[in-house]
Amino acid sequence: MTPDQPDAASAPTEPSFAERARTLLHLGRVATLSTLSRHLPGHPFGSLTPYGLDRGGRPTLLISRLALHAQNLAADPRASLLVAEADGADDAQARARVTVVGAVAPIEGAALAEVREDYLARHPSARTWVDFGDFAFHRLEVAGVYYVAGFGAMGWIEPAEYGRAEADPLADGAAAILAHMNADHADALLLYCRTYAGVEAETAVMTGVDRLGLRVRATAGERVHDLRIAYPREARSAMECRKVLVEMVRTAR
Repeated sequence: MTPDQPDAASAPTEPSFAERARTLLHLGRVATLSTLSRHLPGHPFGSLTPYGLDRGGRPTLLISRLALHAQNLAADPRASLLVAEADGADDAQARARVTVVGAVAPIEGAALAEVREDYLARHPSARTWVDFGDFAFHRLEVAGVYYVAGFGAMGWIEPAEYGRAEADPLADGAAAILAHMNADHADALLLYCRTYAGVEAETAVMTGVDRLGLRVRATAGERVHDLRIAYPREARSAMECRKVLVEMVRTAR
């Protein structure tokens, strides 16, 4: 058993791969879409592609039929979409990324209005061309999801599990929380490392935060530690997160 895949009898200390994949896709805006080339049969063809998400986490695309990837999809709808963490470790291989694999098909009927609203909220500039005759909304039907958290932490996610998962409730405010803690509460971060991770850190930087805990990069002498520190209880809002972090300081002191 790992922290990513806890058994049903224990409370999770870390979001599942499915939740982390949904969070990464929620935060992202642009992906690499790989289709099967018509010009060079059998070869993958990568395209930089803005995307949206429907309620089930399925990627949505606004595609012009004039684009090469649209022509590729018309011949073979199989594709994959790669989204990588925008910021993070200096080493790109340590950054989180997710690949969604499936078949792409046009969206029609009642679902179209909601997909359009979500996509334009993410990509306001697309309002300029969304109604051009050669553009149409498409959706990637998820057949498989592969998530990489960083070095040594990766795995396939079943489509049903991915569909049930939700983006982390702190995702949209995480950057502000990190900036505040790193700018104003360096002493608290050192205290967390010592009390909850057993590391006598000389420096500590919060690198991640979610509903179940935080991540800290700490230095102790010549060693660098990437630490996961769990909360005593779940925090589903910025205010709850603040309360939990304050309580953890009080407990540690």
